[in-house]
Amino acid sequence: MQEVEESVGYIFQDKNLLKQALTHTSYAYENKVESNEKLEFLGDSILEFISSKYLYKNYPKLREGEMTKVRATVVCEKSLYKIAQMHNFSDFLYLGRSEKKTGGEKRPAILADSVEAVIAAIYLDGGIEEAEKFIIDNLKNEIEIATKHVGDRDYKTVLQEKLQEHGEVKIEYEITKEEGPDHNKQFEAQVRCNGKVLAKGKGKSKKEAHMSAAKKALENLK
Repeated sequence: MQEVEESVGYIFQDKNLLKQALTHTSYAYENKVESNEKLEFLGDSILEFISSKYLYKNYPKLREGEMTKVRATVVCEKSLYKIAQMHNFSDFLYLGRSEKKTGGEKRPAILADSVEAVIAAIYLDGGIEEAEKFIIDNLKNEIEIATKHVGDRDYKTVLQEKLQEHGEVKIEYEITKEEGPDHNKQFEAQVRCNGKVLAKGKGKSKKEAHMSAAKKALENLK
């Protein structure tokens, strides 16, 4: 447990809280102890609150809908799974025999749940400030990236919905040109619908170029 504490940056007064946070239901059932389910429930609420507060305070230009999108992008199984991997939670999970045999310690859902449970355990042991520190330390970079791309999905999603109003169509994006040195690349992309080129766009990344092409295609359709 000391290794976990050192990794997460918090020393527990009540070590049993940390043990419970890492106890899967399969182990709890076999050994007649309490699982991390209730801690996970509490941790989920704390995580949502702290991430919302952080977005509200640090990104005042984001609209309510954009903050919701960023939070949904960051507070998800994929992000929590990455945190669990970073802190090697898989080495310390208490799993039942059958769960161990099927590789439960590597299952993203189980690891993501353990992160929420650890957040709750930190909160109960040390208060909201300690929980907040753990959350922000581990999600700050993910939040920053998500805020930069908060509108990325919009143009592609809107274009897809527009083109598929009357049935399924084949939509393809392709990078057609790359220019400039590695540190200052410029990409050109085109978007096609059933083989027909709808528009081209440029950007400093392939993703940006795709978005630009989708935006121009929407403008052309109007």
